[in-house]
Amino acid sequence: MAVRHRVIGRSRAAVWTVLANPRLYGDWVTGVASTRPIDEHWPAVGTALAYTISVGRWSYEGHTVVRCYEPPGRLELEAHSGRLGTARIGIELRPWGEHTLVIVDEHPLRGFGGTVHAAPLEVFIQLRHRNLLARLAKTVERNTPAAPAASGATAAA
Repeated sequence: MAVRHRVIGRSRAAVWTVLANPRLYGDWVTGVASTRPIDEHWPAVGTALAYTISVGRWSYEGHTVVRCYEPPGRLELEAHSGRLGTARIGIELRPWGEHTLVIVDEHPLRGFGGTVHAAPLEVFIQLRHRNLLARLAKTVERNTPAAPAASGATAAA
């Protein structure tokens, strides 16, 4: 089970806004070339998002289904990758002062990926998550303004 975390310098609400926007999914999910909502109520439980992964001339169509939706703290997805099977991707958002601690937990569920799940696959997922969390941070920062710095000075009475 690959678990990785990162502190993002924005509020939980700001991070959740990006996670809940199906049009931004391709901006932060590693390897995704395009996305389109299958259901208009994304990310409600049971709704899905179609995606295209492109590598050179090769492309693949897949879809991701929301399995758990608890705003603004938890989103769990099941990514369907055809013959490779499915994977569970859990994303948890925890307040971290004025910032957000994002924890991503992914593991294969069904199909080939679940059958051959071993250390080399874990290394690949860890590298992918490092990139995913960096891209998520950039997407959140690009789409939401930073909170003003707290001032230690108070006005004289």
